[in-house]
Amino acid sequence: VQLVERGGGLVQSGGSLTLSCDASEPIPSRYPMAWFRQAPGKEREGVACFAAGDSGPYYSDSVKGRFIASRDITRTIMRLQMNTLKPEDTAVYYCAVYYTSHANCWTVEYEDWGQGIQVTVSS
Repeated sequence: VQLVERGGGLVQSGGSLTLSCDASEPIPSRYPMAWFRQAPGKEREGVACFAAGDSGPYYSDSVKGRFIASRDITRTIMRLQMNTLKPEDTAVYYCAVYYTSHANCWTVEYEDWGQGIQVTVSS
């Protein structure tokens, strides 16, 4: 499956942005999916994820209460609505999928990744 992230860009601190992850074919709900981000000079960080059966979404502490992840009924789009953005949210954001049913979406080794999209939050 090919994954393509869309919707990135430049936004002011406190603003909102919604990313989408478009899949080339439907991804069954039993497969975990996730959003990650990587800021310059930092390790990649899991932001939000869905476990098997669309359990979740689960969020990292850094975005909990501000970001909302969703998977649509067509199984081809996953979104990340980002609210109250902060400069520290600046990063390249990636979506990913794991092709085995798993109850913990934070611990799997994701197999397919999008190319990433830049999100920049100005102060």
